[in-house]
Amino acid sequence: MSEQEHPGISAVRTALLAAGADGAASGVVVFDDAVRTAAAAAQALGVEVGAIANSLFFLADGKPLLVLTSGAHRADTDKVAGLVGAEKVRRADPESVREHTGQVIGGVSPLGHPAPIRTLVDEHLATYPVVWAAAGHPKAVFPTSFAELVAITGGSAAAVGEQAEALS
Repeated sequence: MSEQEHPGISAVRTALLAAGADGAASGVVVFDDAVRTAAAAAQALGVEVGAIANSLFFLADGKPLLVLTSGAHRADTDKVAGLVGAEKVRRADPESVREHTGQVIGGVSPLGHPAPIRTLVDEHLATYPVVWAAAGHPKAVFPTSFAELVAITGGSAAAVGEQAEALS
């Protein structure tokens, strides 16, 4: 089976079409090599790293939470906890990621999951006319806009972190 036919990518294409996303099915780009990081995806696409929507999967008081951050930002878990009213927000282990998203780390898409996941979308992504997000496989991404990303995920726009350099 080619990556184009991978179940994760197919689920994302189906979800994009169902959500009425612009250019949904044709917009998925599948690379020869994995682009598991924002830097790798940005390099492969020839765009700024900030235009990459990182899918970060957390457990907020044990409940699934997806935080889509700009590749130029790092999520501040204390800030995120405050935004969702949780006492504790922690990174989920790979098994929890797969259980809740049906996808693997490095390819987690903002949509196409077995059930809806509460989602926060980094407001910094609004500074880019085109935003790229993972498409259900470490080799696949799709283009969208900030507004569309919020709409198709049913997410909430939020200031979820700070520039990566500021936190180093």
